[in-house]
Amino acid sequence: MRELGRELAQAGRYLTQSLRLMVGVPDYGSYLAHHQATHPEREPMSYEEFFRERQAARYSARAGKCC
Repeated sequence: MRELGRELAQAGRYLTQSLRLMVGVPDYGSYLAHHQATHPEREPMSYEEFFRERQAARYSARAGKCC
C-alpha cells in the first residue's frame, strides 16, 4: 500500500510539473538542480530573478540556452 502511495505522489509531481510547463510557469527546482550539477561555483538566481529571466526568454526574440 505504501508503494502505491509513493507512486501516486510521484505521478502527481510529474503531472504538476507538466501542467506548469504547458502554461509557462518555470520550474525553479529543476533550475536549481541543473545549476548545482553544471555551475556549482556560481551563485544561483533567486526565484524572482529566475522568474523574470524565464519570462524575458519566453517573450523576447532572442534565442539560446546556457548549455
